[in-house]
Amino acid sequence: MILSLPTRRATRHLGRALAQALAPGDAIILSGPLGAGKTFLVRGLCRALGLPEHEPVLSPTFTLVRELPTTPRVVHADLYRLGNLEEAEQLGLLEQRDAGAVLLAEWAERFPEALGPDCLTVRIELGPRRALLAGSGPRSLQLLARVAEAALQLRLSAAP
Repeated sequence: MILSLPTRRATRHLGRALAQALAPGDAIILSGPLGAGKTFLVRGLCRALGLPEHEPVLSPTFTLVRELPTTPRVVHADLYRLGNLEEAEQLGLLEQRDAGAVLLAEWAERFPEALGPDCLTVRIELGPRRALLAGSGPRSLQLLARVAEAALQLRLSAAP
């Protein structure tokens, strides 16, 4: 699925569509160049899951992992600075997922094994700005179908 993201509002709507579709234990790989809006998308998703406005949603580039008090609980990770799969596995993301957290992992395409199988990938591209969403197994394909339905309700437009 490819969605047009011409504005910040469209990105917030994508975050809302993802939030409406997520279930405990789901995992999303967020990819795209620096400054593409991955953390902004996470912020919109978390706000839709009940995160109060006064709670900041910051990139976990230096902390590597941040837990956010949402329902379901979100674990936001950034694997950009990691050098190998072993370092990524030491973050315990798979265990968090098994415990019912929703994983949102930036730069996780480098070490997808650290998140476990069956993840939804959201790649943000620039020029034109759009999101490419793809599932890697039955669970993420069901998630993708739910996101597509929510995106229609929120009037997100498909991109060519």
